[in-house]
Amino acid sequence: MEVASPAPKQRGVFKLFLGYAPGVGKTYSMLSEAIRRSKRGEDLVIGIIETHGRKGIQELANQLEAVPRKKIDYKGTLFEEMDVDAILERKPQVVLVDELAHTNIPGSKHRKRYEDIQDLLAAKIDVITTLNIQHIESIAPTVRAITGVTVRETVPDWVPLSATETVMVDLTPEALANRMKRGDVYSHEKVEQSLKNFFRRGNLIALRELALRQVAEQVDRSLESYMDAKEIRENWGVRERIAVCISGNPTGQYLIARAARMARRMDAELYVIHVERELAPREENPKALAANLRFGENLGARVEKLKGNSIADTVADFVRSRHITQIIFGRAAVRDWRKYLYLSVVHRFLRESPAVDVHIVTQEPEDV
Repeated sequence: MEVASPAPKQRGVFKLFLGYAPGVGKTYSMLSEAIRRSKRGEDLVIGIIETHGRKGIQELANQLEAVPRKKIDYKGTLFEEMDVDAILERKPQVVLVDELAHTNIPGSKHRKRYEDIQDLLAAKIDVITTLNIQHIESIAPTVRAITGVTVRETVPDWVPLSATETVMVDLTPEALANRMKRGDVYSHEKVEQSLKNFFRRGNLIALRELALRQVAEQVDRSLESYMDAKEIRENWGVRERIAVCISGNPTGQYLIARAARMARRMDAELYVIHVERELAPREENPKALAANLRFGENLGARVEKLKGNSIADTVADFVRSRHITQIIFGRAAVRDWRKYLYLSVVHRFLRESPAVDVHIVTQEPEDV
């Protein structure tokens, strides 16, 4: 029987070691993996490693082949940068590139190191790199608010999100502080000042949470991609996601507040959704609807405006596509024909939706 050969490699594999602060062990972990892979016969080289005077890092780096750095003269001073052209000419299977957010010296092939990496990946060379959470562009302002430190070197969000594999190198803030005190991260004269500023325990706890959330989001995105690729339609309740359906009824804010409390208790993602029926007359109060949506945003929810002929079908499709685990509907205390219309929508949703927990929350009747 003829066995189909694997599809040719279109691009290098991009692996990222992510940390929440200097000294957690990103470069050490990267080099340790590289040594194991090299011993298994992979053709692997160092593109650039920043040792920062750390003896353990230098000892590991000495066990691997390194492509000589390119020397660049800038304003009378000689600098060394990664030699991208030399790596492309050497064409290894794997290259190690430390400090992804680094800005190259003027005169380099690219302004940023992450741009150098794109050249290597395009040449079908696998790249292993390191990054701290504070260097992601959208997170840098939050880090400044927490620590008071302005992060000057950043990478666009799409760069870490494009990683084929992300490994978080974790260490408790207490263990990192001990590593600092031993002089394993900075020289002894810098330790006390660092522990009182950027490396304060509260800062480290907050940075660690930011890094954990970043990795969780990437894992979640990978799971969604896998489920889409495999056409898995049922919900895998790995993480709770709550959606609340609202209208232009002012009592919608009560529903949103109720859903927000549930989401906080379960550390769940919260969605506020509104369906505009395409073929139905507009009977809602647009100002009340806008106020409800703003209220949802203020409570940290993701607001989604949907369109469809059927509220039930549209919400069911949303539940399926976003892997919602719990859905909240409001029920106004009415006794006329609207009660039966409401029940028909809920019944149709239950028929069309994947497995999801449904909450029916009674709202106060509108003032008449």
